[in-house]
Amino acid sequence: MKMVVLGVCTVEVHIPCSNSLKNKRGILKSIIQRMRNKFNVSVCELEKQDLWQMAVLGIACISTDKNVLYRTFNEIEKFIENFGEVRITKVNLEII
Repeated sequence: MKMVVLGVCTVEVHIPCSNSLKNKRGILKSIIQRMRNKFNVSVCELEKQDLWQMAVLGIACISTDKNVLYRTFNEIEKFIENFGEVRITKVNLEII
């Protein structure tokens, strides 16, 4: 049986255009749903739920090849950067 590898990434984002928690939730909901559909990953908001312009997203993915995980998370980072309404301020990636 092949070894299963788990990738866990936290991404802190700044949402400069957000002026309310409702606006922030709408933007994050769109990003999260698109990531789930495009990359088949699990995503949720982990921290800073009470701040209008900041969020920390947790993203998890499994594979049998760690290089696939590195590529996937690299593509996810580019996807978030190109989304337009958010700016990445910090990324932490762990491959287990």
